[in-house]
Amino acid sequence: MIKQIPNLFTLLNLFLGCMAIVFALQTETISIYVGEDLSSHYNIPERLSVAAYFIFAAAVIDFLDGFVARLLKATSEMGKQLDSLSDVVSFGVAPSVILYQLLKVSFIKEESGLETSIAWLLPAFIVACAGAYRLARFNLDNSQSYGFKGVPIPAAGLFIASFPLILHYGNSIINVSEWLTNKWVLYTVIVLISWLMVSTLPLMALKFKDFTLKNNMPKVILLAVAVVAALIFHWLAVPIVFIVYIILSLLFKQQPS
Repeated sequence: MIKQIPNLFTLLNLFLGCMAIVFALQTETISIYVGEDLSSHYNIPERLSVAAYFIFAAAVIDFLDGFVARLLKATSEMGKQLDSLSDVVSFGVAPSVILYQLLKVSFIKEESGLETSIAWLLPAFIVACAGAYRLARFNLDNSQSYGFKGVPIPAAGLFIASFPLILHYGNSIINVSEWLTNKWVLYTVIVLISWLMVSTLPLMALKFKDFTLKNNMPKVILLAVAVVAALIFHWLAVPIVFIVYIILSLLFKQQPS
């Protein structure tokens, strides 16, 4: 029974991902206001932010299931496969639904936007497909203990999940609301994130072989950037840290091992 505890954590990850999808899909009604200047305004439904919170909660559980498995010495091949299946939902499908809704918002802002074909919204799910491919490849590759080939799907999922939170809470220093509801920016994000996941770029894993500063310098820098960015930029810190993570990985050229 004890050996099933990590699997219960993994299933909780899956459950939270399902809840994220439920809340993301409850954003069908988007209010459009017409002011005196005849310009249209829109609001990002609050439940899309709730969906994002569920994805971040799933990421915490995703971290804990591996920790608990090692603590209880209950790692197994089944647990590995179950973890990947859960990750596809929580960090692939759920973020794709968020992108789908944000694309919908981007089109609603335009004239005749309500008549937009669903075909323009479906590219959002390329992210889920790329994530599934990345996980399948990861499961067949035993050389990614202290480094990754391509961006891990949880990192990609959290990057996308930060968008509704940035839009909902705003930022007094940098206003990126218009960017995150611009269809061309969203299409670019879809292409880049999908490519980063299926690529073989050598990216660092946030694991420590030892505790020497020399061998962990990129991780220390990333942690410092994360703390400072969180204090200054709040939720905007998530995409900032994601970009810095990519840059540091490429600068230090850490090969998967």
